[in-house]
Amino acid sequence: MQSRWVFPDPTREPTAQSFARELAVPLFVARFLAGKGFDRAEEADGFLNPRLKTLGDPFELPGMAAAVDRLDVALRRKERVVLYGDYDVDGVASLALLARALREFGGDASCFLPVRADEGYGLSTAGIARCFETFRPQLLIAVDCGTNSVAEVAEAKRRGADVIILDHHEPGGGPLPDCVALVNPKVDGSADYLCSVGLVFKLCHALLKRAPLPGFDLKDYLDFVALGTLADLVPLVEENRVLVRRGLAQMATTRWCGLAALMEVSGVRPPVRGTDVGFRLGPRINAAGRLANAEQALELMLTDDPAVARRLAAKLDEQNRERQAVERSVVREAEEWVAANFDPARHISIVVGARDWHPGVVGIVASRLCRRFHRPSLVVGFNGDGMGKGSGRSIDGLSLVEALGRCGSLLAAFGGHEMAAGLSVHEENFEAFRAAFEEAAASMTHPEMLVSRLQLDAEVDLHDLSLSVLDAQDMLEPFGMANSQPVLVARAVSPAGEPRVLKEKHLKLEFIGERRRMSAIFFNGAENALPRPPWDLAFRLERNEFQGNVSPQIQVVAIRSAA
Repeated sequence: MQSRWVFPDPTREPTAQSFARELAVPLFVARFLAGKGFDRAEEADGFLNPRLKTLGDPFELPGMAAAVDRLDVALRRKERVVLYGDYDVDGVASLALLARALREFGGDASCFLPVRADEGYGLSTAGIARCFETFRPQLLIAVDCGTNSVAEVAEAKRRGADVIILDHHEPGGGPLPDCVALVNPKVDGSADYLCSVGLVFKLCHALLKRAPLPGFDLKDYLDFVALGTLADLVPLVEENRVLVRRGLAQMATTRWCGLAALMEVSGVRPPVRGTDVGFRLGPRINAAGRLANAEQALELMLTDDPAVARRLAAKLDEQNRERQAVERSVVREAEEWVAANFDPARHISIVVGARDWHPGVVGIVASRLCRRFHRPSLVVGFNGDGMGKGSGRSIDGLSLVEALGRCGSLLAAFGGHEMAAGLSVHEENFEAFRAAFEEAAASMTHPEMLVSRLQLDAEVDLHDLSLSVLDAQDMLEPFGMANSQPVLVARAVSPAGEPRVLKEKHLKLEFIGERRRMSAIFFNGAENALPRPPWDLAFRLERNEFQGNVSPQIQVVAIRSAA
């Protein structure tokens, strides 16, 4: 779909010029900082150089003091502690961090992950039953789940366990669980950007403040924090930026052999970037939970045996290839349905479902549809009994969990965030749900929201692009939610020859820059005819590494006729 190009605000140019002088950074970096709304050089410098010493007091989070008190008792009494997590990267990283940290404090917590196909997401009746049969916990710590699990927490208490919840999911508006402590910053908005692994880090920080432990360096665990935070697509703002920047640096020299083995099999080499987690490490960890269960991914993060780590990393790599094949099949079928049934002029949402679509890939497919068509998208896979498990992704301004709430009477269950959510629906209710969700989405949007916006961060001249500009761009890392890689724009440029089609859908182009030819790749650029040159070119600047040589490469985002 065509996007509306949004050029940098010209009134911010004086601020950008000031930043370039005071911070001694290239002008395009200064323009990026000014575009993010910084007004003082000190603020911009804090963004460029995030520091651990700026992290806040963990006891400021709601429920943290009560959680530390109860956990301290459990450690002193050597109680049976069980960590009940989620099967995604955030859940696995959270359990690995907390289990390892509690071991340092003299505890020996067991870990429990639900099986997606049988027990669903989070605290469930089936999951709690198996957890108690296996471990008989005295203290159950629910991580990355539990905020809305009133009945399930009551069941855990009935079975004799106290419950602590570390979670970042949206409260549903009803009563909260009756537990020892609910540590969820979305309850009071104190630090609502943190995901669960960030909350676990805060809990460990609080334990150390309460009882310092000689020889225990919490910075060694920051690679787990970066892994979960980037993969969970939470905004890289405030403390998240600090934790992820330092965590990626820690990952380059990680002390955990499992993470090192996963990096090796994924082809990730230092310096580690956010895209390495998003496109290489994260999908391999997620693949285990999507196709089977996440036990092997967690075992990989917990093992201290390099041979075991290499075996498990190879297995996750194999599962990821299987996941890609399953995903391609579902994507193809979903896009065929969309082509036949979706009209962007009439429809606000995309709700698609079918028998035998694997529930482990519906979230990825929903994300693809949402990105391509700029519509809130839900994808549901139904089993042989007619029960559907689905996942959704949204556009800015439309809270997915609120929209699902308006259709709640047609759903067996739902929950999540503004931008991503999960749901269960019976096949007999699916068409009525599709209509109800479309009505809800229509009432929650206006036409402006349905036009994707391409935010351009800085204008550049292709002749100025060089390795030094690439190095300057690294100052803005890590890239992710709320800190996207800069989209640059060059005006009135022409290709140095005819574009070449690759794999029937991509375009290979060349431009003249810095007195030499610069290569460019335009993914899916062959799907539509290009306008007549000269062009306005929107692009990201990437590193092209080949046989030890590094050069800047243009990754085209969009092309339009020169204004």
